[in-house]
Amino acid sequence: MAGSASRRLPYHVADTIKGWIVDRQLMPGDRLPSEAELMETLGVSKGTIRESTRVLEAQGLVVTRTGPGGGVFVCKMSEAKATSLLSHYFYFQDISIRDIYQIRVALEPELAASLAGRVCADDLARLRESLHSYATPAPDMETERQQHIDSLRFHEMLAELAGGNPLLSFIIRFTVQVLSDLTVYRRLYEPGDHQIGPTGCQYHARLLDAIEAGDADLARELMREHMLSAQAVMNDNEAQVRRGFLTD
Repeated sequence: MAGSASRRLPYHVADTIKGWIVDRQLMPGDRLPSEAELMETLGVSKGTIRESTRVLEAQGLVVTRTGPGGGVFVCKMSEAKATSLLSHYFYFQDISIRDIYQIRVALEPELAASLAGRVCADDLARLRESLHSYATPAPDMETERQQHIDSLRFHEMLAELAGGNPLLSFIIRFTVQVLSDLTVYRRLYEPGDHQIGPTGCQYHARLLDAIEAGDADLARELMREHMLSAQAVMNDNEAQVRRGFLTD
């Protein structure tokens, strides 16, 4: 029991330090107290403080810098790190294509509606430019695979414009990245099967027209139709989520 308690102690201390960061409203770049100060304040050994710091570093909440002016500093967790950690959790879950598209069908139409009339001309131009890479039928399976990844990137770009709701934006980007990186498409890219790129391009072009026109209802309906169509292609062609980790 004593050994188990000693192993848990660094995690308890890490939680205490996190609470201390919140209470003092520290921001990225702010320095934590020195080892000696933390040892005295928390009543634990140097080894425990260092182990707790490693726990916080693994969680992406602090960074240690050596040399003059060094120490332990609060840092902002990157989205790549958060995505990687979340994928570690889902590695042990049985995630299906249906699960992913249940989220996409629920959220992406609302994202599209929220952007109607609110995307600037430069962003609209950038989004339309991205359509060119998957506007025409692919000559081979590898090109078709790349077209599909490019079409998924379009959805990430839309999510990046949802600045008013970072949670919505993150969830959509995470599901898109899962589809891009962790999906095995068993028969999705067989020759003569489906023109994935051009079909997606047509939806995306119509969607951008609706967004530019400020028609939220049409944008919502087009995105919903697009999501259901994409899910049907995945299901018909035995798409499968493989077990794996997203990297940061």
